[in-house]
Order: sequence, then structure tokens, then C-alpha cells
Amino acid sequence: MNIGEFNVRNGRLLGSIATRTIDLPRLGLRPVESDNDRAPIYEIVALNVGNRWVQLGALWEAVAKHTTGEVFYQGSIDDPSLPEPLPIALFGNDEDGYRVAWRRPQRRDDFGPAVRSARRDYAASEQGGFGDSTAGNDGALMNDQPVDDEVPF
Repeated sequence: MNIGEFNVRNGRLLGSIATRTIDLPRLGLRPVESDNDRAPIYEIVALNVGNRWVQLGALWEAVAKHTTGEVFYQGSIDDPSLPEPLPIALFGNDEDGYRVAWRRPQRRDDFGPAVRSARRDYAASEQGGFGDSTAGNDGALMNDQPVDDEVPF
């Protein structure tokens, strides 16, 4: 979904981003001068209420995975006034301008599917679980050992 654009005006990349709840009418892309390969290409800046330019985010160069090998910029806008960072990507070039695209991030399942093939029998295992219980059927402590409530630091 396109949510904004940037164009060269007076030698600077200026643009805007607007959604239902966000309106950033005057943004700039400030080139980052760095020899570090991991440095961003641009800082995203905006005018604050005091009419000063403040950084809201950064953009890094990326290459499309499909066969065209198109170069684009990706990053995010973040500010304490926003409920969460806004991930964006810019497609285009300096001559024709850039369009700002946004896509809802897809949730990753880091743990894999929650499918179990068989239920494990912990009682039959020699090293299963957390060991024997110290509570009886009524929930009371079964042995006469005092409970050590002291927590070492």
C-alpha cells in the first residue's frame, strides 16, 4: 500500500507520509556520510513543533529478491508519539521520485507448529519432569524438612 512520496525539490529529497492516523506533511531524507557498510543511506527527518529538523528514522539500501534486482530503501519511522514503529520502503529514483510503501509485517512462528505426535509418559521416564512431589494429596508438605525461603543474590 502506498502511503506517501518523496521528490527532489531545490536539491533536497522532500516528501510526506499520510495514513488514517498519521500525517507527516513535511519530511526530508538527509544523506548519511559514513565509511561503515552497515550505516544507513538516509536519515528520515521531520520538522518538530519548534520548527527544527529532528530524526524520525533511517533507510538502508536493499535489493529485491526477484529477478529484476531492483534497488530500494527500507527502514522505519519511530517517535514517542507513535504507538509503534512504522516500517516503510521507498521505490523509485531521484529523477522520477520515490513512492513510500507500507506492508503489515507477517507474524513469524519461531517455535514451529504446535503439533505433538504422542503424549510423553513422564512417570515411566527415569529423568522426566521436575522430580517427585513434596506435597501430599491434601496439598500439605509431606516431609518434616523446613522450607528454605531465603533467595541468594
